[in-house]
Amino acid sequence: MGTYNVIVTCRNSENSIESALNSIIYQSIKPEYIIVVDDGSSDDTNKILKDIQSKNENLYIITNPDLGYNIGRVVNNWNKALEMAKKLRLKPTDYHMIAPDDAEYEENYCQKIIKHMDADQSIAIASGNYDINNYEMPRGAGRLIRNSFFFSIYSSYPERMGYETIIFYSALENNFKYKVIPEARFVHTRTLGSYHQFYEFGASMRTLGYHPIFVLGRFLKYFISGKPIGRLGSIHMIYYYLTYKPKENGYDSMFDANIRKNIRSMQTKRIMRYIGMNKI
Repeated sequence: MGTYNVIVTCRNSENSIESALNSIIYQSIKPEYIIVVDDGSSDDTNKILKDIQSKNENLYIITNPDLGYNIGRVVNNWNKALEMAKKLRLKPTDYHMIAPDDAEYEENYCQKIIKHMDADQSIAIASGNYDINNYEMPRGAGRLIRNSFFFSIYSSYPERMGYETIIFYSALENNFKYKVIPEARFVHTRTLGSYHQFYEFGASMRTLGYHPIFVLGRFLKYFISGKPIGRLGSIHMIYYYLTYKPKENGYDSMFDANIRKNIRSMQTKRIMRYIGMNKI
């Protein structure tokens, strides 16, 4: 069965990080290694991490200085973990898993997902699920990415808002697909959006060039169902989509025009299929 490593990011997570890591450490299929990036915790998170590390030789820790909370550093921390793996020449794996500090996974979570990905080489990205609703796109927590796909396109994650979603569209552009494995279960121990209020859900739709009708459809779906981000979350999402003002460069800037054009083209085709007018 395929092998995997895990990247975990955390900040001020003394109440959740031990349970989150234990749910990874004690998976039925063990990760080759785990890299935890502590983004400047001011509580006992780092002390807890070092205690866990003393009992698990395949756990590595990166400790950042405390620069305050900034969701934009998450992707930079992922890249720090990827760079550490290269620098230490850690064993190459078939997949890497992205995990936050507030998710706990059932014992055979990774086994269930890897079984599907091993059987279907066209699946580039997959995750399990945390509630009873059906989702098309893999969840943010517990997402496994096929390394042969990822590193054929990227050397690291794009450090720009929308960094998660662009990987999904890159998969589609390169004849791969993504999948949610509903029987693989995990739970969130913290309310979704409690830190960022879904700012990036809306703003990144602008950086990626989302079609306005596509955005409206997503808003209505989330608002009517109340899932997965709640009605208030859906209002925040569309508010930030409408009010976002991109910067010229850096994390808050727009993706290249060709990328935005390709994403909008794919969304237009989906819209046309949905209303039964696609002639392609």
